[in-house]
Amino acid sequence: MPQTPEGGAVLERKKYTAAFLIAEGILYALFLSMDLTARQGQTIPVKYFAILLCLGFALLARLKWRGDGLVPLALALTAGADWFLLVRNDRYAVGIALFLCVQTVYYLRLRRMGAGAAYPLRAGLALGLGVGLYLLRLASPVNLLAGLYFSQLLSNAVLAWRMGRPGRLFAVGLTLFVGCDVCVGLFNALPPGSPPYSAASVGMWFFYLPSQVLITLSALPGKEEVHEIQ
Repeated sequence: MPQTPEGGAVLERKKYTAAFLIAEGILYALFLSMDLTARQGQTIPVKYFAILLCLGFALLARLKWRGDGLVPLALALTAGADWFLLVRNDRYAVGIALFLCVQTVYYLRLRRMGAGAAYPLRAGLALGLGVGLYLLRLASPVNLLAGLYFSQLLSNAVLAWRMGRPGRLFAVGLTLFVGCDVCVGLFNALPPGSPPYSAASVGMWFFYLPSQVLITLSALPGKEEVHEIQ
């Protein structure tokens, strides 16, 4: 039976997606094995390439299959943030600010998918984290910026789960993103060399790359239902 043009396009998309997942799986296994054998300093190029690969696939999905256009923008900002926080390992405020921009883009995506504004949730979490940092005497400008960013990530994760089935892939990706940032917080708070510190150092990217891969996959057409903002 001859294949229709639509069927050929779906098959092509499946092949590209399989290749993307295989490549990301190889990179994931490579840097995790290096992290577990105390060679974390050597994993930076591998980790950053994995993020760039997510960006490349999201752009391909947008240009070739008319996938979601906000996800490539968010992943470009993510790559910028990781450039400062991972590759350069400096200018932390700039990196965190870029991640805050990422969550702003994802909030716009959720609104376009039909999510409510949830202003009380977003403001409440931001205020609560700010007060918590102040009470712990950790209210530096960088920490307050990080708290604001994390509050918006948490809000987006909650909103995505409220979407139900249409936003499920995106919701899982954002939840893993939260897991990554919890590990980042523990990594910066725990004494170096302790077992929890070592676990947190591995856990950051254990959660982070899967989160970015799932968010990337959610950009494929048909993966998430999109509506106009009400």
